[in-house]
Amino acid sequence: MSVNQHTENIQELIQSVSPELRELSEYIYDHPELGHKEFLSSKAHVELLEKHGFEVEYPYLGIDTAFKAVYKGKKDGPTIAYLSEYDALPGIGHGCGHNLLGSTDTGAGIVLSKLVDEVGGTVVVLGTPAEETNGDKVTMAESGTFDDIDVAFCTHPSDGYYASGTSMAMEAIEFRFHGKTAHAAASPFEGKNALDACLNTFNNINALRQQLHPSARVHGVIKQGGEAANIIPDFTRAEFYVRAMDMPYLNELKQKVIQCAEAGALAAGCKMDWGHYEASYQNLITNKTLSEKYNENMRRLGIEMDTEEKDSMGSMDMGNVSQVVPAINPYFEISNGNSVTAHTVEFREYTKTEPAYEGMEKTIAAFTQTALDLIMDKQLLADVKAEFNSKF
Repeated sequence: MSVNQHTENIQELIQSVSPELRELSEYIYDHPELGHKEFLSSKAHVELLEKHGFEVEYPYLGIDTAFKAVYKGKKDGPTIAYLSEYDALPGIGHGCGHNLLGSTDTGAGIVLSKLVDEVGGTVVVLGTPAEETNGDKVTMAESGTFDDIDVAFCTHPSDGYYASGTSMAMEAIEFRFHGKTAHAAASPFEGKNALDACLNTFNNINALRQQLHPSARVHGVIKQGGEAANIIPDFTRAEFYVRAMDMPYLNELKQKVIQCAEAGALAAGCKMDWGHYEASYQNLITNKTLSEKYNENMRRLGIEMDTEEKDSMGSMDMGNVSQVVPAINPYFEISNGNSVTAHTVEFREYTKTEPAYEGMEKTIAAFTQTALDLIMDKQLLADVKAEFNSKF
């Protein structure tokens, strides 16, 4: 079958499944669920995938709202994975558009599954909970989920069509300070002020900022600061995100931030311990060979991808995936050319518009065509893997 025939077939398949994908997205929009509580959302994805012939493991890896759906073609070939998200934000629901994100990636898996019996290969759709907090792509990357997968795709709604770029590596660190209570007016000298230790840490980190690389970020909040103004606090807790563009500098910066907390505790006569309150995210490494093929397929659909790096100052668990398998994470437009920021009510509302569904369908088309290119062009797949292997 020629490229043009495949393109026509893909478009017909997208049109046939698009009403179900819209229904899926709007159902999840109407039932926003926070990370690891996406019971209705994950079930809706699973039911649609099972309807289209996928074999589904659900729950997956002991995670109640994760799933692994597999469709194996009748001929041998590479294994292509699409990663679906469906968690919402507190207060504003799907202000990051994961209702549409998950429907797009699941839709790409369904469309490709209709073609692999002819061309060969296996399609995997992974349901990946809690991207906004404790992303389970990290768990999957560490558990060997991607050992038998050749290439992984994920996408994200946005206010434009942006090529896959970078994301920041991130550590989610909490510091716990332990002191001694005392009456703050009658006998403060008998106490050890855990709040002072916490504030010292913030001041130390602020002093450190002058020496940080311009792209690095350290930002935090005090989650527990004491019980009453007339009691010297004996326990406080602060949470920080520490971010950098790559893992070597992140590891260096992490140690400096920990030293800031150690010094803050020492100055206040307190003790400090620390840990992670969320999963740590590695930086996204876009496979450029794969990304260029995807961009080329988008160009055939009339979309010129913006190659300026998108979301490089944020962090995502797709970064961990990109460290173990060739991967891309492009963005698609939902706002008809209007500027809109994620994690807002306005962004949420755009996910139910015709421009959003147009972006969904174009992304599915390019994702499917890129997968077909990998399946049918062994040299392309070899080049993608060679690039990946050269970096790890």
